[in-house]
Amino acid sequence: MKEYTKAQLALRNGQDREEIWCAYKGIIYDVGASRLWRNGHHYEHWAGQDLTKELGDAPHTEKVFERFSAIGKLQSQEK
Repeated sequence: MKEYTKAQLALRNGQDREEIWCAYKGIIYDVGASRLWRNGHHYEHWAGQDLTKELGDAPHTEKVFERFSAIGKLQSQEK
């Protein structure tokens, strides 16, 4: 699976490019097919970011990511 940096993920925010991606627990998902992510915005959340810490505030569980295709891995900051 291809690795992407946080900067590369940030470009897939639905504004700078057509792709609408977000990361969760190190995996990057394409959420562009969801009508809830139009224009890269989903309630108070924005695409192009790691949403791992924000999921606790969501009304759904991490199972929501099963609906989306995994695009790659988020490169760890240790590199």
